[in-house]
Amino acid sequence: MAEFKELYQAADWKKEKHVPVIEAKDKAAKDELITVTVSVGKEIPHPNTTAHHIRWIEAYFLPKDEKFPYELGRFEFSAHGESAQGADTSTVYVHPEAIVKFKTAKSGTILASSYCNIHGLWQSFKEIAIE
Repeated sequence: MAEFKELYQAADWKKEKHVPVIEAKDKAAKDELITVTVSVGKEIPHPNTTAHHIRWIEAYFLPKDEKFPYELGRFEFSAHGESAQGADTSTVYVHPEAIVKFKTAKSGTILASSYCNIHGLWQSFKEIAIE
């Protein structure tokens, strides 16, 4: 039986369209509000059709020397061209991108995961230093 952690895939987001891209400062001051943008398809656009789309993105923060991460947010994307007339007949398509702000007194790691309805779970991380 596979463990959940074995299901997550990772790659260079410049070469793979499914990897969540984390954009945030490398350094911040203690208790400064940090803006984090997480998106899928930054360099290589991900299809966003009824048949092939990013369903959700999650963002977490794991402070240094702590065991468990804190969930910053979960963002679900529901408009993929579906309508009462059928698949890909709507003119409304979302782009899988989310922005969240948080503050912390400790350095740590921002973690992100995303789910493609065809290609499964993907993950990435970014270190952030608190001065």
